[in-house]
Amino acid sequence: MPRPGKVGMPFLEVCGTGKKLNYLNGDLWMIKMLEGIFVPHVTPFEEDEKINRKILAELIQYFEDAGITGFVTLGSNGEFPYLSTSEKLEVLETVRNTTDRPVIAGVTENSTRETLELGRKAWDIGVDALLIAPPFYFKPRDSELFAHYSLIAGKIDAPVIIYNVPKFTGLNIGLDVIERLVHEHSNIVGIKDSSGSTGRIAELIRRVGDEIAVLAGTADVILPALMLGASGAVVAVANVAPRLCVELYNAFTEMKLERARKLQILINLLNEVLVKRLNQVSAIKEAMNMLGLAVGYPRMPSLPLGEDEVQEVEMVLIETGLL
Repeated sequence: MPRPGKVGMPFLEVCGTGKKLNYLNGDLWMIKMLEGIFVPHVTPFEEDEKINRKILAELIQYFEDAGITGFVTLGSNGEFPYLSTSEKLEVLETVRNTTDRPVIAGVTENSTRETLELGRKAWDIGVDALLIAPPFYFKPRDSELFAHYSLIAGKIDAPVIIYNVPKFTGLNIGLDVIERLVHEHSNIVGIKDSSGSTGRIAELIRRVGDEIAVLAGTADVILPALMLGASGAVVAVANVAPRLCVELYNAFTEMKLERARKLQILINLLNEVLVKRLNQVSAIKEAMNMLGLAVGYPRMPSLPLGEDEVQEVEMVLIETGLL
């Protein structure tokens, strides 16, 4: 897919918006690219836990048919901590070779050096942006987080999206850290905020929403985030209900707010069971298998759901009209 050129060139001021956009290097394209619903898709496995590239390619086509804007590959639902570097590159190559739609590569590692190395390899494959969460073993201080992101953004010639996911990393990236990073690095183009807090999303939009795309990272706040000014959403339940998520986004953009409200309530039920109540990776894959998507089961140490949990997934799919 054609991508913009190198970052770091002079900005243009877009009249009436206050946004700093670089027409020459494609920031206009990037802002537009991050509007809509992105699916942080699962990584399908065979019975022996090898990556199922055939099912992965079919899955990408399925999401395209559902109207998904683009893909987040190697996000949390892609089980990236369980994959080797060679497997991560295999997944990225498969997705990039299957779709012309935007591909955002998760390149989170526990050290700055490894994150930078994986980011460069992903960019060489042809992805459109890099998604980076904080290191998740040793908990970094604010000064260390700033240094981590700042060095990566300064050394890699690619758009960077900050990923705030306290559920898995155990920390919320400080708002002051984010604001400083955005102001100092023109290639930081967005943030996926999975805190689930509309108050935090509102504050992000107030502080940096005129400069970068703010993306809702949890399905239960898609509509509230859009109402506040978010560009779109990257949500786990889009794996299971991509059409519902896309319909919600479209209803909002068409100002069909009553329809959007009803869809948000329906999506909240899915999110409550599949993401909040059960093991997220296991539940999402179980639901997809029930829907005939044959993505297999999570890689150990994650395990398939128990019998009672499987029934709970089946019930919520029936209640939401998906099954």
